[in-house]
Amino acid sequence: MFELIFIAIIIILIIALMLILKLFFSMKAEYNSLLFSKQSQSVKYGQLTEQWLPFSKNFPFNSQNFRFIGKPVDGVVFEEDKIVFVEFKTNKSHLSDSQKKVKELAKNKKVEWFELRVE
Repeated sequence: MFELIFIAIIIILIIALMLILKLFFSMKAEYNSLLFSKQSQSVKYGQLTEQWLPFSKNFPFNSQNFRFIGKPVDGVVFEEDKIVFVEFKTNKSHLSDSQKKVKELAKNKKVEWFELRVE
């Protein structure tokens, strides 16, 4: 009799463990889905922000002189006395490696003019 009770308890514990594992993996999948959704929203928010920031009062240049590029920087401002690479960042976003490289090249005055004429 004791053996049957012991076996029944083991079977119940195995079933309970399987249900807990199923619940755990289900919650993990839901968490990953929510995390992906949040990251996707952050990207969309950043892209939307890039589109209207040149027209905001915080933009220190004439918005008519701004040209959107997208990659590796958001755009370029063509002023009378200078050309400015512009990168918009929201919240805690950071410069990518290619953006850091463009920034470094601009700071080191490694910017050139190239003209190709086709006849």
